[in-house]
Amino acid sequence: MLSRREDQDGSVLVLMPAAVLVFIILGALALDAAVVFMAERELAGAAAAAANDAVTRALDEGEFYDRGCVVLVPAVAADVVRASVAAKRLADAGISVGQPEVAVTDGARVTVTLRGRAPHLFAKALPGGPSTAAVSATATATARGTGGGVAGC
Repeated sequence: MLSRREDQDGSVLVLMPAAVLVFIILGALALDAAVVFMAERELAGAAAAAANDAVTRALDEGEFYDRGCVVLVPAVAADVVRASVAAKRLADAGISVGQPEVAVTDGARVTVTLRGRAPHLFAKALPGGPSTAAVSATATATARGTGGGVAGC
C-alpha cells in the first residue's frame, strides 16, 4: 500500500500551468488599467494647461485698460483651448480626443472638459473585450486681477 505522500506526487505539477495563466491574465489587466490611468493623467494635464492658457490669453484688454476689469472673451478662450490641446499631441500617446468643451463663467473663470478614448493593450485580445476605454478630465482656471484689476466687473 502506498503512503499518503507517495500517492500525491505530481499534483502540484498539474496546478502550475493554471496558476501561471492566472498571473499572466492579472498582469495584463493591471497593465491595461495603468494605460487608462496614464491617459486620464495626460488629459488632466492637457485640460489644466488649456484652462491656464485661456485665462492668460483671452483677457479683454479694452475692459481691463478702460475700467480695470478682468473679463475674458469666450470665443478667444475657446480658440486658445483648442490650440493648446492640439499642441499637446495626445494622439502620439494613443489617446483620441474629441472637441474640448469650454465654458466661461463669472466673466473670469474658464472650465475645460476633455473626453477621449484610451487604447487597451490586452483586453481587446479577449473575445468581446473592449479595444478602448472612455477617459475624461475637467480643469478650471480663474483670472484674478492684480494692481487694482477686479475679476469679472
